[in-house]
Amino acid sequence: MAINNFPNIYEQQRRNKLFTFLIMLAFILFFIFLGYGFDLFYFGNDPLGIFFENTGIPLATLAALVIGTLLAFNGLSNGAKAVLNSTGAYPINETAQEHITLKNVVEEMKIASGLPMPKIYIVPDPDPNAFATGNNPANSYIAVTEGLLKTLNRDELQAVVAHEIGHIRNYDIRLMTIVAALIGAVVLLSDFAIRGLRFGAAGRSSKRSRSSSSGPIAIILMILWIIGIILAPIISRLLAMAISRQREYYADATAAELTRNPLALASALEKLNKASEPTRSIKKGAAHLCIVDPLNLNVNNKEGFLADLFATHPPIQKRINLLKGMAYQYETKRE
Repeated sequence: MAINNFPNIYEQQRRNKLFTFLIMLAFILFFIFLGYGFDLFYFGNDPLGIFFENTGIPLATLAALVIGTLLAFNGLSNGAKAVLNSTGAYPINETAQEHITLKNVVEEMKIASGLPMPKIYIVPDPDPNAFATGNNPANSYIAVTEGLLKTLNRDELQAVVAHEIGHIRNYDIRLMTIVAALIGAVVLLSDFAIRGLRFGAAGRSSKRSRSSSSGPIAIILMILWIIGIILAPIISRLLAMAISRQREYYADATAAELTRNPLALASALEKLNKASEPTRSIKKGAAHLCIVDPLNLNVNNKEGFLADLFATHPPIQKRINLLKGMAYQYETKRE
């Protein structure tokens, strides 16, 4: 895949900003749907008047709307810190030689990209990995594991940092950070709804019985609502995985552009691929932020329908082959 096949920086930024808005809107609409189901099947209120005349304040719908909106914007403003805290990451120590080297490399890539200097954190984990987070280039973070600093040479470290700078420059960090925060919110609200199903079956009161007497449409809606609250955590994670896979290719291309050395990133990915241990400090909710899968799932090394559905990252070998192809293009241009 040629570098020219990737969208330019401005096109990618525009797509990511639009996609961020659409993702936030989709999650808020889901929260409203969740609240509407509670009003309809638990409290006997029909806020939209679809099945019967509304006789009360749609408390659940309003609560879900407020909670969904607050969680969406909280994820945008505080999601980065939450991700860093969840990994136990700490700021670099500017007296440690490895950390000084990392800071110098980040400064080089910051100059090459024309971005503000991101804050640098270290994740206390022996497995080599890295991720970027934040809500915009002026408020961004790059975190690398202790294992990454010990595993890679300077050129490879520069390539990995350039990859993360690519996520920052393309506004991937805003999109992926808010997705990570909203996945947590969906899991929380879905769990609450499922507990409600267990401890209070819908349709017990005389008010609720009116929804069941409204015909098959109400029954179908109730079935869809139940399926929605059960499958929502799975669907939201699948969405995060799909977003993450495509953006890894873009960030790889950006790293090749910034360093003019695609083989350095290819070499780094080969070393990361050989690491057999999972990155235990990075939890499942933030897995899609990392340069390589921190969970070491076998599905990430495969292609096909199941891989497209469940993999958080594209196959590393495919990324390596693309980077080697880019290196050939660079050599051809020089000749």
